[in-house]
Amino acid sequence: MGFKTIFTGTLGAAALFASGALAQDQSTNRVAQKTKWSVFVESNPTECWSVSAPEETVNSKNGQVVAVTRSQILLMVFYRPSEGAKGQVAFTGGYTFASGSTVNVNISGNEFEMFTDGEWAWPASAADDTKMVTAMKRGASAIVTAVSGRGTKTKDTFSLLGFTAAVEDAEKRCGG
Repeated sequence: MGFKTIFTGTLGAAALFASGALAQDQSTNRVAQKTKWSVFVESNPTECWSVSAPEETVNSKNGQVVAVTRSQILLMVFYRPSEGAKGQVAFTGGYTFASGSTVNVNISGNEFEMFTDGEWAWPASAADDTKMVTAMKRGASAIVTAVSGRGTKTKDTFSLLGFTAAVEDAEKRCGG
């Protein structure tokens, strides 16, 4: 299924991110490690991405810290030349987000909002992706706050150490 433009609709964007994350789960094609960030490359279709797991995770409900089970928690930036995807930011929190909710991303004091669909969140436009990537290159950490479908508030802190090298490597490997 092809995409004429980036973000051709909620389902299109979710499918694009989900397929990349599926590749992340199954991929053994890690081509580089840049401190806290890894670079992966897949072919057919060609896609490259930089990805990191959080350094710290705090889950709370009704103001109290709680223990919860979550699957993979990842912050990533995708490049997929065949779809025109250049620097698309995506986040998966390891659970289904609350319906109609948004995800807040604080990158060293700069606030961004991501829209959710199922277990995925992404910025509203390519311009927002660019702003986030620029902030991530300049920042030290990204704090991602969201709410699960069960009402649990999650706060995941990602180190941005190695982000610039990883994202530039992924872009270069995908013809950027």
